[in-house]
Amino acid sequence: MRLMSSSLKLFSSDESSDEEIVLEIVMRLPKPRVVRDRYNPLNNFDDLEFKYRFRLSKHTFVILLHMIEDEIMHQTSRNNAISPVNQLLVALQYYATGAFQVSMGDLTHIHKSIVLRIIKRVSLAIALLHPHFIKMPTSTNEQHAIQLGFYSIRGFPRVIGAIDCTHIRIQSPNSDIGEQFRNRKGYFSINVQAVCTSNLVITNLVVKWPGSVHDSIIFDNSILRAQFENNEFGISVLLGDRGYPCRSYLLTPLLNPRSESERRYQKAHKETRNVIKRLFGIWKRRFPVLAIGLCTKEDTTIMATIVATAVLHNLLIQENDVMPPEDIVDDQELFQEIKTLPIARQNEIGNTVRKNLINTVFHN
Repeated sequence: MRLMSSSLKLFSSDESSDEEIVLEIVMRLPKPRVVRDRYNPLNNFDDLEFKYRFRLSKHTFVILLHMIEDEIMHQTSRNNAISPVNQLLVALQYYATGAFQVSMGDLTHIHKSIVLRIIKRVSLAIALLHPHFIKMPTSTNEQHAIQLGFYSIRGFPRVIGAIDCTHIRIQSPNSDIGEQFRNRKGYFSINVQAVCTSNLVITNLVVKWPGSVHDSIIFDNSILRAQFENNEFGISVLLGDRGYPCRSYLLTPLLNPRSESERRYQKAHKETRNVIKRLFGIWKRRFPVLAIGLCTKEDTTIMATIVATAVLHNLLIQENDVMPPEDIVDDQELFQEIKTLPIARQNEIGNTVRKNLINTVFHN
């Protein structure tokens, strides 16, 4: 009514031209809602261009989409709901670039606040797949196959995994706990523990510890340690660096090898364990967000993103989806049920196992 009244006044004014009247009316009308077209890279790019931008092939993309489609699909099509395809593309682009939400929103024609919610939604859906893709070998045949893979590198026997930690850069958390996340190199991070096989498949992942926590503390408070001490993997062993204590199931390098046998052990250990360093390099190169840093302060999104990229890494290996040519249960509750030896006694046993291995396998 107010608009009509104003319009009548305009029509009754002798000084206003017809053009001014129309312009005034148009300016007072509510702006129509504009729904911008969302581009579809599946149609716009060939498979190689798609892989450069999203780090996987269209074939693997479709497989992944079918796995999580039900989890990320909106229950209604009102308000031009974003399709599962576009949600997955947004998350993959974030993993592949580490770009800020506002930049991604400009590229995908989605508001930055929606972009952040999509990244969290999709990352959680992919992370939920981790029991199917990230798991230690349980059967004898699986363990034997992994041991053969490690043995073929430098003749190191009984190895079912190389273990190490890597720092994933994050933004500064809340001031109350921020310094807990500052690592020894001076930046804020999550210290992520991983175990991999000789062909770089991630078999165990721990994503919850601040960057200031030492690698050995993460392992000592992990379910993986409890599994080894419960003898779930038989005589199999892990290979770790000097940051870990030497135990019967976790062999570390010698501090100062003297004999020829010890030097052979040292060389075999180094070259065999090198696969975990290669894993971290390939993982971060394929998903640069892990190297650039996660530009969100929400813990759930940070952890889900790290686990999601690990799941994607194993999926890509499973599908033989190679990189583009130029990129080439609560731990404390579980431990209450386990009777463990004192740390000093465990180290003594570990040193004995390592010495016996040197004298038998790496002897002249």
